[in-house]
Amino acid sequence: MRKVVCTDKAPAAIGPYSQGIDTGTLVFTSGQIPVNPATGEVVSGGIEEQAVQALENLKNVLEAAGSSISNVIKTTVFLKDMSDFSAMNEVYKKYFTEPYPARSCVEAARLPKNVLVEIEAVALK
Repeated sequence: MRKVVCTDKAPAAIGPYSQGIDTGTLVFTSGQIPVNPATGEVVSGGIEEQAVQALENLKNVLEAAGSSISNVIKTTVFLKDMSDFSAMNEVYKKYFTEPYPARSCVEAARLPKNVLVEIEAVALK
């Protein structure tokens, strides 16, 4: 089974991809950036504000698939600047609890819409 996940509580896809894919047992999300889904605009502020919005978007995609942030088993975090790692972690730990998901975090030369952070996840259904 492969079902497209789509919600208006997260930014619409801006290319040939889905917000997420539900396999029946796992949910794979596309990278979520700090765009307010109501306005289509990048949220103002620094890494903290952008991380909150990206994680809220991620949470909403997971919920649209019938999963939740507490079911996440793996995340990948893309940062524009690795010096934002500690500040991003402070926000991240407000969304995830022990046992924390496995995670990769990499610095990317450029992210969509020049945002500071993008986060994707794999979660149990």
